[in-house]
Amino acid sequence: MTAADPFATDERRALRDLTADFTRGEIAPHLAQWELDGELPRSLHRRAADAGLLGLGIDESLGGSGGDLVDVVVMTEAIIDNGGSGGLIAGLFTHGIALPPLVAAAPPGLWDRVGRPVLAGEAITALAVTEPGGGSDVAALRTRAVRDGDAYVLDGAKTYITSGSRADHVVVAARTGGPGAAGLSLLVVDADTPGFTVSRRLDKMGWHCSDTAELAFTGCRVPAANLVGSEGQGFELLARQFVTERISLAVTAYATAQRCLDLTLAWCRERETFGKPLIARQVVRHALVEMRRLTDVSRTYARSVAVRHVNGEQVPAEAAMAKETAVQACDTVVDRAVQLFGGMGYMRESEVERHYRDARVLGIGGGATEVMTDLAARLLGYT
Repeated sequence: MTAADPFATDERRALRDLTADFTRGEIAPHLAQWELDGELPRSLHRRAADAGLLGLGIDESLGGSGGDLVDVVVMTEAIIDNGGSGGLIAGLFTHGIALPPLVAAAPPGLWDRVGRPVLAGEAITALAVTEPGGGSDVAALRTRAVRDGDAYVLDGAKTYITSGSRADHVVVAARTGGPGAAGLSLLVVDADTPGFTVSRRLDKMGWHCSDTAELAFTGCRVPAANLVGSEGQGFELLARQFVTERISLAVTAYATAQRCLDLTLAWCRERETFGKPLIARQVVRHALVEMRRLTDVSRTYARSVAVRHVNGEQVPAEAAMAKETAVQACDTVVDRAVQLFGGMGYMRESEVERHYRDARVLGIGGGATEVMTDLAARLLGYT
């Protein structure tokens, strides 16, 4: 007997339809302008919350909409399938990386003040880990927080912070102890804290609608009540989310590939050269088949890893490999899409042009491809 497809239950079909309607009505018609604006409007967060999408994957008792990672996968696929983008996902759902440590360890008062308003679309939060002097080596962070009475004095700098220029609260990884991972803690810093500044907004190759910033902390007094969990627990709280983050990026990658395949297939059927549609040419058909193969394989693998993770299996190596597989597929597919669109594929008015630019960051964020490969090798015992 064939097992039921967890992605095709009645509830998830309804979720996919809801998300598709929301994307076509509230996102796709405005995305080009938001790309020019360099950020998403706050009103979009409120509308996404009202639709029940913003809090997906977070328990209803905490102000979320319930559901699990598979539900988030379904929503992400539907957003990109219907005209959204990787940058839109990053900017609208930044709390997907910022709030999980609070869900796991924040005292009730801190969650009520920060988490609930974010899930209601009334506030924006960001996660600040990466520093100007380093990227993937989280355990080597230099930003420091020193306890002084009922507060921590925070000094340091962060960079490449998604939603950093719009955030009302920033979850900051800082060193409260000695060297290494054991010395890291997480503090919630309110945007109006004296000494906290957005040093500058960063211009990027892609993800234009998702604002990215450098942040500076100079003598910031952060209430001790804003400590997430306990001192020295910061790295552990971040590491708990590595698998989910990497699966989520894999989903963004294969969903982007699928969208580009769909757009390219339609174009090749409509576009005529030398009296025939492009799809009539063998070299074009073969390119489309290869795009389909790569997309299907990466989706099947990433989805299976997501289901295993939800079922409680330990899949850190598989998550890293799923991200790599989907990123490589996406890189190839978006490149072929631009090529088959020809001159139109190089124009900013073409959706595939945006996906081409947006896709490049997927092999960098959430752990660079090279880091993922070495991590998988170690986890699999290939040493």
